[in-house]
Amino acid sequence: MRITTIGATATAVAVLASPITSTPTPASAVLAASVVSKPTKAASVHGEARISYIESIHDDIRFTVHAEQTPFTRPMPPTAPEGLPTDARGTLKFSHSRGEVTGWAEATVDCLVTSGRTATLTAVVTKSNVEEPGARLGISVQQGGKGEPDRLGFSWGVVNVDPENIDENGQLVRPQAGSCMAPAPFTTVIKGGYKVVHAEITKSPTQPEPAPHHS
Repeated sequence: MRITTIGATATAVAVLASPITSTPTPASAVLAASVVSKPTKAASVHGEARISYIESIHDDIRFTVHAEQTPFTRPMPPTAPEGLPTDARGTLKFSHSRGEVTGWAEATVDCLVTSGRTATLTAVVTKSNVEEPGARLGISVQQGGKGEPDRLGFSWGVVNVDPENIDENGQLVRPQAGSCMAPAPFTTVIKGGYKVVHAEITKSPTQPEPAPHHS
């Protein structure tokens, strides 16, 4: 039996006291010091849920996501030797059961970006019975608000199709998902849920200026 819809082969502001002098410290300097010393929170998404997917309405489909942004921890020389502001760590697991058959995968998160109650992440497969190790999966999560359910999207099934990419058997070949690339969260959570913590992405380190040329 081929399960193609899911798993296709498919952080006390600290102000340092200074000696009292005859010249008071400008209020703007105190404010700047407090801003600098404030810890930066990390973007994250955590949770486990069963979803309802229109193409497999009677199937048991579940996603477990634990991801945290860790900027500039995955060097990519020569173009991004410090890594990227969206670098992340964590785990993604999914399972899709249809009758007695279950497709599943475990993957390591490599990228995460957030906006409000929405998170988009990618993870690289480490173990699976339906995905190739090394394949990158794209996931989007939307934490519900005002009584709305959480939602989730994934980069296979009805999306990420290249009509010109056909294998030797005439079947569509699913393109690799780029880092942090995933569709809108198009399915609905029916059990469980997710918690999204938003944080603005960190500015990339300033690239060193080229050495002056001496003739």
